[in-house]
Amino acid sequence: MEFNPARHDFGVKTLLGQPTTGHGFTEIEQAVDRLVRSPACARFVTRKIAVYFVADQPPEALVQRLAVTFQRTGGDIAEVLRELFRAPEFEASLGRKFRDPYHFVVGSIRLAYDGRPIANTHPLVNWLNALGEPLFGRQTPDGYPLTEAGWASAGQMSKRFEIARAIGSGNAGLFEPEDGSAGHIAGFPRLSSRLYFDAVEPRLAQRTRAILDQATSPQEWNTLLLASPELNYR
Repeated sequence: MEFNPARHDFGVKTLLGQPTTGHGFTEIEQAVDRLVRSPACARFVTRKIAVYFVADQPPEALVQRLAVTFQRTGGDIAEVLRELFRAPEFEASLGRKFRDPYHFVVGSIRLAYDGRPIANTHPLVNWLNALGEPLFGRQTPDGYPLTEAGWASAGQMSKRFEIARAIGSGNAGLFEPEDGSAGHIAGFPRLSSRLYFDAVEPRLAQRTRAILDQATSPQEWNTLLLASPELNYR
């Protein structure tokens, strides 16, 4: 926002049923404080947080507890998150929240390449563009969708499979420096190694494990794992 004294109305106003005297910029601070103290604001903000971290339709009791914490602490988001992460509803939601494109791409890269530093981010950015969630690309102020319905279309899932194939079949250009020089880090995924897979296997359904057993190459195995239902949820 911008405060322009030449265009400001210094008269008395009413906001949320309370009068506000024309003091200039301090009116803005008063308005923000008044809005943050509103129960509607607490509920709106904390429900957004619960949708992002827990479920498309978060439990009402959880939202209410988060809203109480928000109001009690004067809008301290860190305290709200502490309340959320300690909640049994959060633990129960793990593995059930559908990943948006950003979480899918970044999560797949982190899993496949085991934290090795990326030398070329262009493939990653291009994948996000193709999936409809370009970085800082939202044209409206409401932000990208937080729910599964916004990202689970047939076209979206088809693109995710192709990205899983690119990530699982080699280094996907991520370890080739943008200046054309030789890379110093090998980027082939190690997902199919027994030691590495042991950390992932307990999360997989029997049907997913059966499909993985039908893979005819390590590359196909990697692709099927990264495109599996379990890897599309967080």
